Amino acid sequence: MPDAKRILDVVFCLLVLPLFALFTLLIAIFMQFASPGPVFFRQERVGHNGRRFRIYKFRTMGVAADTNVHQQYFSQLIETNAPMIKMDSKGDSRLIPCGWILRASGLDELPQLINVLRGEMSLVGPRPCLPAEYEQYTPEQRRRFQAAPGLTGLWQVSGKNRTTFKEMIRLDIKYAETRTIWMDLYIICMTIPALVQQILDTRRNQRMVVHAERLTEMPFPSRNR
Repeated sequence: MPDAKRILDVVFCLLVLPLFALFTLLIAIFMQFASPGPVFFRQERVGHNGRRFRIYKFRTMGVAADTNVHQQYFSQLIETNAPMIKMDSKGDSRLIPCGWILRASGLDELPQLINVLRGEMSLVGPRPCLPAEYEQYTPEQRRRFQAAPGLTGLWQVSGKNRTTFKEMIRLDIKYAETRTIWMDLYIICMTIPALVQQILDTRRNQRMVVHAERLTEMPFPSRNR
C-alpha cells in the first residue's frame, strides 16, 4: 500500500475512533432490547491478492440467521446480471429491528476501522468478498483484488445497488489500475451523498414490495353476468 494512502487511513481512523466508541455503546444498549446477543459479527472475507482475513461488523441479523440464502442470491445476480439490489429491500426476515437502516447507511461497517488500522483493509478500495463468492470469479474478474479492499470505493459512489455484477467488476478493476490519493479523496467526499441515496433507494424498494404484496392479497371483484 502506498505510504500516502496508509497515512490517510491511519489518520482518519484515529480521528473517528471516539465516534466509533460512542456508537458501539449505543448499539450495545439497543441490542439488549432488540436482539440479545453479541454486538459484533465476524466473518471471513477475501482481500488483496486473494488473502483471507476476518472482518468485523455490527450485527444486523438474528444470532442464528442462515447465511446460505445470501450465497444463493449472489449466484443468481451473477447469472442474470440484474441490478445488485440488497435483500434488505425485499423484506429480509433475518434482519433485526432497524437492521436495514444500519446496513443501508453503512454504519454496520464501522467496526472495519479495526481492519483498516491492522492494514488488512483501506478506507477506499473494492469491497472484500466471501470465499464462496471468490470461487465464482473468473481470472479476469479477480484483477479487482490487485487493490487492498476498502470501506468505500468507486463502485459504491457510482450507483452500487443500481449497477449489475459486471458493472461492479468493471469499476473495481478501473480503481485497482488507476488509483491515486486524489481519487481516494474524491471517493471519500462522495461517500456520504451515496449512502443517503442508498437509504432512499432501499426505503423506496421496501415500499414497492409492501405495495405489491397488498395487491396480491386483495380479492378480485366478481363480475355480474
